[in-house]
Amino acid sequence: MSSQVMVAGVGMIPFAKPGASEPYNVMAARAVRAALADAGLDYTALQQAYAGYVYGDSTCGQRALYEVGMTGLPVVNVNNNCSTGSTALFLARQAVETGAVDCALAVGFEQMEAGALTTKYVDRPSPFDRFDEESAALVGMPDVALALRYFGGAGISHMKKYGTRLETFARIRAKASRHAVHNPLALFRKEVSVDEVLASPVLIPGVMTRLMACPPTCGAAAAILVSDAFARRHGLSPAVRIAAQAMTTDTASTFEAHDMMQLVGYDMAKAAAAQVYAAAGIGPDEVDVVELHDCFAHNELISYEALGLCPEGGAERFVADGDNTYGGRYVTNPSGGLLSKGHPLGATGLAQCFELTQQLRGNAGPRQVDGARIALQHNLGLGGAAVVTLYRRS
Repeated sequence: MSSQVMVAGVGMIPFAKPGASEPYNVMAARAVRAALADAGLDYTALQQAYAGYVYGDSTCGQRALYEVGMTGLPVVNVNNNCSTGSTALFLARQAVETGAVDCALAVGFEQMEAGALTTKYVDRPSPFDRFDEESAALVGMPDVALALRYFGGAGISHMKKYGTRLETFARIRAKASRHAVHNPLALFRKEVSVDEVLASPVLIPGVMTRLMACPPTCGAAAAILVSDAFARRHGLSPAVRIAAQAMTTDTASTFEAHDMMQLVGYDMAKAAAAQVYAAAGIGPDEVDVVELHDCFAHNELISYEALGLCPEGGAERFVADGDNTYGGRYVTNPSGGLLSKGHPLGATGLAQCFELTQQLRGNAGPRQVDGARIALQHNLGLGGAAVVTLYRRS
């Protein structure tokens, strides 16, 4: 049996810099309470919970949810790198859609440290061993931090293939800042120009400046998913449903293509998007608004192509024509994206869900995309997993 899955409630707290946030359990509890209030439900209505975080000890999900209630609710802890939040959403959706439960919670949170991401356990094999070997062979830069090396390398690959200019990545970052001005939950709300992005400190010469990289961030977000039968029984009228969703992991092409774009998940994203479009019976041209994984401006650019928003090799023209913002073909990252909103790893996928739910409800205020009816979400974690979700306004 399968059921339509409705987004009954969403909650999110303002993102903050490391050291300036509340503890993870407090942030997560606030997001869950906000989602419950948004849905008009009591905590006792929840039948399963999926708690996503990357940096934390086992059962942090229970520690966070015990702040809200102790009902014996089954809690599953989820860790899938930067796609953790959307993986929790994937599991909650699957539980409701298959009829295992009628009401499930997905919550994501992260209390991060300042600085670049690092490996925490150096006494055992790293999940990035093969990624490091391939990036060393393709781009070198052993002294550059892991994430910068990977995504900067992907940018280099696109530049070599298609002649993409550094200014194009700067345009993407400037666009993100314009969108974030209107998002009170975003970490950075100051608008920056293309010239300011280019003039920021250089991380990789000719490829990346500091403003092209998302900041480490703390925060939390949550979503409550229900079946259509549950919604009817409880007098709910959710405006948003999940029309299709897919999660993919790496295939042989990740390493065998010898291309940094594939190494950072291009093929994963492309495959997940294709599955979603097929399941929903639509093409990318019918999408109105997109929240995609812009951990770096470079990944936003290659994701345009992976998600079918423009042809392969067409991303620079797509940006130059303004087809990634208001007045263009798609509004991408109206929230400001990870580049401006911030990227608390476990919370990111659910923060994207929060934004798209508001957009489809028509509640996004100055960020509202006129007439938005279909929304696409893309969340990527290296190592690896890509989750693509399609939402429809009911």
